[in-house]
Amino acid sequence: MDEFLTTAWPLVRIISGALSLIVFCAVTLPRHMHMFQLNSYQAAGQLSWLKSHWKECWPQFFALLFLIMIILARIFYANYNKSTMPQMWVFIVFYVFFRGIANKISAVKKPLVYTPRVKRMFVTIAVLVLAVIAAAGLLYDGRTMRSVVLLLILLVLTPLLPILANFINAPIEAYIRHWFQKDAQRILRAHETLEIVGITGSYGKTSVKYYLTELLRGQFDALMTPESYNTPMGISKTIRTQLRASHQIFVCEMGARGVGEIQELCDLVQPRHGIVTAVGEQHLETFKSRENILHEKLALARAVTSGHLFVGGDSEPLRTNRPANAITYGLRQDNDCYGYDIHCTVRGTTFSVNLQGEIWTDLRTPLIGAHSVCNLVGAIAMARALGVTQSDIRRRLTRLAPPPHRLALTRQGNEAIIDDAYNSNPAGAKAALDTLALFEGMKILITPGMVELGAEQFALNRALGQQAAAMCDYVIAVGARQAPPIVEGLAAEGYPAAQTYVAQNFNEAIAHARALPYPGDKIILLENDLPDNY
Repeated sequence: MDEFLTTAWPLVRIISGALSLIVFCAVTLPRHMHMFQLNSYQAAGQLSWLKSHWKECWPQFFALLFLIMIILARIFYANYNKSTMPQMWVFIVFYVFFRGIANKISAVKKPLVYTPRVKRMFVTIAVLVLAVIAAAGLLYDGRTMRSVVLLLILLVLTPLLPILANFINAPIEAYIRHWFQKDAQRILRAHETLEIVGITGSYGKTSVKYYLTELLRGQFDALMTPESYNTPMGISKTIRTQLRASHQIFVCEMGARGVGEIQELCDLVQPRHGIVTAVGEQHLETFKSRENILHEKLALARAVTSGHLFVGGDSEPLRTNRPANAITYGLRQDNDCYGYDIHCTVRGTTFSVNLQGEIWTDLRTPLIGAHSVCNLVGAIAMARALGVTQSDIRRRLTRLAPPPHRLALTRQGNEAIIDDAYNSNPAGAKAALDTLALFEGMKILITPGMVELGAEQFALNRALGQQAAAMCDYVIAVGARQAPPIVEGLAAEGYPAAQTYVAQNFNEAIAHARALPYPGDKIILLENDLPDNY
């Protein structure tokens, strides 16, 4: 019996360790894959997230510590493998695993989407894990150290497995992308009369896309890219699954987080017409400089050689670097097309427009805020250029609704919520605060601030706090990591500390706002809602 235990027990430990590793990876990997998906499958973004959220990797740190202990024991204690020193790492892994799961059960805002790409990465990871386990078995020589070390190394590297799988799958993904885009281009070529309008910009592009498509649908069968489908694969999917022979106009939103991406989208759809809404600090962290952002957004302008091109003249970079064939729009009266005589209330907005000398007065829309009028002017100008009549535009303006989470107003009793939760930027945040100022009652701001602004992020969030101090009766900053610059900006303006609160998440923030004592109306502005990777 003693001889059996002597020979069998190490093998039992290896098998148990392999099984525990499989279970550990199966439960912890979806979290890392989820973050990898939210980071747009970019290795740099994922590594940055791991660096800033290192506390989430404490099981790996524990395994690394144990691995170091084994190596040191082997170096300084030659008979380590034959000793009675207990190698109970298997049970430690199980302990760490179950404690980690117990502490990490929480709802996510946007769960992991098991796309074909994600499924392929999981298959690759499974092959890698099984290969390591097989190698551990081959290294087993009656003792456990080499096998244990190999399994522990894999455990330590678990957070990096999605990046590794994506790297291994890169040729396959490139081929699939190429095939999908070629098929989308084939479909577009078959629609010889289809008018394609590209829309890009640091902000405002989704709103302009929604407004333009609704204005066009009075006279045309128009298709737009849904939600935030503004990447090569998202646009290709829209073309392959939704574009019909009856469609006359395709309104295509074009997004970018780095240099070269707008040009890739222009090569894909070859837009005849274009709108560049604005150039700002959005994604400054990944673009590295404002010059890069400007050059990238103007890639759409360079692609439009024979059609209509409108650029946001209220955006100073676009105004200064206006393309020769561009028509400017905005609220400044030295633009070619501009809105004026704007009257905003909590029920909607009335305004007039000057479209290169063509005057339209008393336009009405349920949209709130002057910022909405700026976006509407761009949509109206393009719709008019494409042949939509004034009477049809007037009628459809009265039925417009904001895109989801972009200054969308809902009311319930004495509470009104202005939902501007999608992707905040400095100009958009200022516009949202201006809209909040239109309301009577207790004005409450809930925000985690702005992200992906590079070295300027702290200063811009501090400025947001300073702006909020002048317009809000109460400010709730969300997240201990994001709150300091906002709170500092409030304090710089002498804002009372008693009217400031730091919440851990949006649910706590909303609950706190609703619990605040106030006899009249409460107006709650939700400005930005960061995804789970922040």
